[in-house]
Amino acid sequence: MQVEELRELVVRVLNDMKAQNIKVLDVRGQTSITDIMIIASGTSSRHVKSIAEAVAFQAKDAGEQQLGSEGLEQGEWALIDLNGVVLHVMQPKVRDFYQLERLWDMPAPKETPQSSGETVP
Repeated sequence: MQVEELRELVVRVLNDMKAQNIKVLDVRGQTSITDIMIIASGTSSRHVKSIAEAVAFQAKDAGEQQLGSEGLEQGEWALIDLNGVVLHVMQPKVRDFYQLERLWDMPAPKETPQSSGETVP
């Protein structure tokens, strides 16, 4: 499955599960851990767990094996790693605290020109 197809599958499941505030970030060129990062909110610990489990199940059903998962026990923040797509599902207070969107939605740094050895007064 191509990364774009996997992204579409994850977003479709998030919508089906009534996840809130879905944000899709293309992080290619910013990190080597994944191509797409998806962040969504759940209304309670049970909702967060249900969303994450549904995404993992649907991805597996489509032939995509997850590389790992974290946080399913507590339900404040669940992570599903599908290699090309990493999903973070959080309760709103946790999402506000960590602000992953600010971390990953930053523009790529501009290259600074090399110094020519001249001093500027």
